[in-house]
Amino acid sequence: MSIKQQTNKLLNNRFGPVFLVTALLCSISLLTRLALLVYSASSVDWSVLNLIKIFTIGLFYDLAAASFAVIPIVIYLWLLPSKWYNRKFSRALLFIYFFFVVFSLIFNAISEWFFWEEFSVRYNFIAVDYLVYTTEVIGNIRQSYPINSILLALVLLTAAVIYLLRPYITASTTSKSSFGKRTKIALILLCVPVFTYFCVSHKLKYLSKNQYVNELSGNGMYDFGFAFWNNQLDYNTFYKTLPIKRAGSILNHLLQQDTSLAFKNTSRKIANAGAENKMNVVLISVESLSAEFLGTFGNTQHITPQLDSLAKEGLLFNNLYASGTRTVRGLEALSLCIPPTPGQSIVKRPDNKNLFTLGSIFRSKGYNSRFIYGGYGYFDNMNEFFSNNGYEVTDRSSLQDSEIHYSNIWGVADEDLFTLSLRELDKDYKNKKPFFAQIMTVSNHRPYTYPEGRIDIPSHTGREGAVKYTDYAIGKFIREAKQKPWFSNTLFVIVADHCASSAGKVELPVDKYHIPMIFYSPGHIAPGKFEKLTAQIDIGPTILGYLNFSYDSKFFGQDVFKIKDGDERAFISTYQSLGYIKNDKLVILDPNKKAVTYKPNFTTGSAATLPADQQLINEAISNYQMASYLYQKGLYGFESKKR
Repeated sequence: MSIKQQTNKLLNNRFGPVFLVTALLCSISLLTRLALLVYSASSVDWSVLNLIKIFTIGLFYDLAAASFAVIPIVIYLWLLPSKWYNRKFSRALLFIYFFFVVFSLIFNAISEWFFWEEFSVRYNFIAVDYLVYTTEVIGNIRQSYPINSILLALVLLTAAVIYLLRPYITASTTSKSSFGKRTKIALILLCVPVFTYFCVSHKLKYLSKNQYVNELSGNGMYDFGFAFWNNQLDYNTFYKTLPIKRAGSILNHLLQQDTSLAFKNTSRKIANAGAENKMNVVLISVESLSAEFLGTFGNTQHITPQLDSLAKEGLLFNNLYASGTRTVRGLEALSLCIPPTPGQSIVKRPDNKNLFTLGSIFRSKGYNSRFIYGGYGYFDNMNEFFSNNGYEVTDRSSLQDSEIHYSNIWGVADEDLFTLSLRELDKDYKNKKPFFAQIMTVSNHRPYTYPEGRIDIPSHTGREGAVKYTDYAIGKFIREAKQKPWFSNTLFVIVADHCASSAGKVELPVDKYHIPMIFYSPGHIAPGKFEKLTAQIDIGPTILGYLNFSYDSKFFGQDVFKIKDGDERAFISTYQSLGYIKNDKLVILDPNKKAVTYKPNFTTGSAATLPADQQLINEAISNYQMASYLYQKGLYGFESKKR
């Protein structure tokens, strides 16, 4: 029997539509995979073995995704009596169903293209996370792409596909089958997704050392479902662990405290001799500011003239690495000074009130601690988190319409955010309160729009324009702050929340986590460069150390001005891969209880596998395991919680 005859036999069967849906899903997934492969050609490790992996494992996951996609049509074909199946309404329902299927598959393919363009991965935890904030995400899409034209094209393309498939869609309507026979077939088909759910491993695609090969081997729809059901990762369940007392002892040693202290607590006295320096502190957290954007780090596009100038006038941290790949990870690192725990950021988790934060410390010292944001603070749970952890929150709702020069779906233009910030800081000064303000910018984010006439790059033309506009707004803010009576007694800390992209050929490309930071305070801080390795979680303790504060600390971060040579380390992560950098080595902990040591290239991001460094692995485990343990047990509170 020829292939055509076999195909016709399948389509003419009562469950022919199931075969057709599966074929459509696999075909469109194959085309998507080919398109993404061509787009990422320069980053893919091209070998025959890798190509086999991409397409064979990819087909396997396509079929796994199809097993779930066909559930509705299997149930329909099973339960609908034969005498009704050949009627007009049944044919109409089939056409409607297939229109929805084809439209969804093409829409998904286009969505995957844009997601890959932004993150260079299949759907993951980020895609699931964004679904919570449909207003912002849909608004961002509408402002970034010609969505109406895209949808119209999708409808027309779908209609064309349905027209071509019309004889195959209705081919099965003339078939006859008894309910008993349909039940046997339906139960077999419905057992496949059950088997897939319990027996198919998501790890199968991670067989190559090239991250692009691994991602291309997946299926976006299947990965989305996996991320949806696994958006919280319990450290002890998925990662390598040590006996908790040993992990606590190692961590105490790393924190340079008495190793006889209770294993389950990082509490320690930070004692600095002399008087405390009650300077105001303005911490500017800049959206997606990779170090590679700054001329100071070799960029030749001249898009950060203000920051480059401030870098020369202040103390530039040359070797700083972001904790994660999203704003909530940056906010977590800056406020909690704790390594990134797997899964969701603590900023968005339940039971995250009264934690030990930088804002709490400043408030205990008599400061007014503020979090100021250019968007609406309900996004990413910012209002809830900061208002319950020692900060007073101010967001765009505090601005009148007449005060806003420009806004997009993410928030007001950065210059308007800084106008709002100056107003709030003036209030504190007037009330004779020292202040700590953490300001979160938004303009350097797709759709990359901002007020016209500020810089020489038109709005909505790409990332470089958004970077230069944010740079302009920061420069304007500093100039206006210089006119304030509180300026001379203020420390400005300018740092990125994370990099613009975390994509690379390897799992955790270290170069993609490199971010800039500047300590700026004329008359207090001499121009210079700080070369030691610095973790984003070290920023808070380093600020407190500069102010000569004495306090009881639970922070995992340390004052890098005082850390011993050779003890410097940094933490980098995705939502599931946990990295630990120390002594020019990188340990990566993965959720299959795997720990691997690498020699990373800090310029290109590549990494070569090294023999296991057990001491370094144990240090990595101790930090991440204890961070998860203390949070879960309620022991990372400003006053320890009991559960």
